[in-house]
Amino acid sequence: MFVEPNFENISYTNSARRGWVEVICGSMFSGKTEELIRRINRAKIAGQKFQIFKPEMDTRYHDENVVSHNSNFLPGIPVASASQILSLSENFDVIAIDEIQFFDGGIVNVINELANNGKRVIVAGLDMDFLGNPFGCMPQIMAIAEFVTKVHAICVVCGNPASYSFRLNPNNSKILIGETENYQARCRKCFLDGMKNNVD
Repeated sequence: MFVEPNFENISYTNSARRGWVEVICGSMFSGKTEELIRRINRAKIAGQKFQIFKPEMDTRYHDENVVSHNSNFLPGIPVASASQILSLSENFDVIAIDEIQFFDGGIVNVINELANNGKRVIVAGLDMDFLGNPFGCMPQIMAIAEFVTKVHAICVVCGNPASYSFRLNPNNSKILIGETENYQARCRKCFLDGMKNNVD
């Protein structure tokens, strides 16, 4: 069982600053962004300076805000590439990055550099693509993280815990940004059943 450390009580004095990486991963509709927002709100209460980033391509709910499926949000900065995050993070204690799987390969080095410089880095994203394969740089990011939390949705077919994002749209592009019109959360069995039916 995951027990979240009491990050809010850690001192961020220049003489004793410690950085680390937290990953929140799971399928579509599992509450990844909701959990990221919850952690940032707690950091805000603790008086820590924070900044949130998201990929420029993610405009589903808002051009700038980071928004969860149940409409909670915090203001964010959309960026076109991972390298932009470094220059925009200098004056903050906590850096949050949503939809991490959509960033270019340089995001791993960016996250490492931020943590090495004493920042708390919280990232959220899909760990698997619509084929059930590891998504982008997520495996590398999970490997360098101090803390990894996997959250689960509810399978829309059978009601069991879901960890797969089943694509309803026949589009085979690896990246297809969408919501319930394009995706369903499914458990392993219902995901495999759906993939088999798509092939038959």
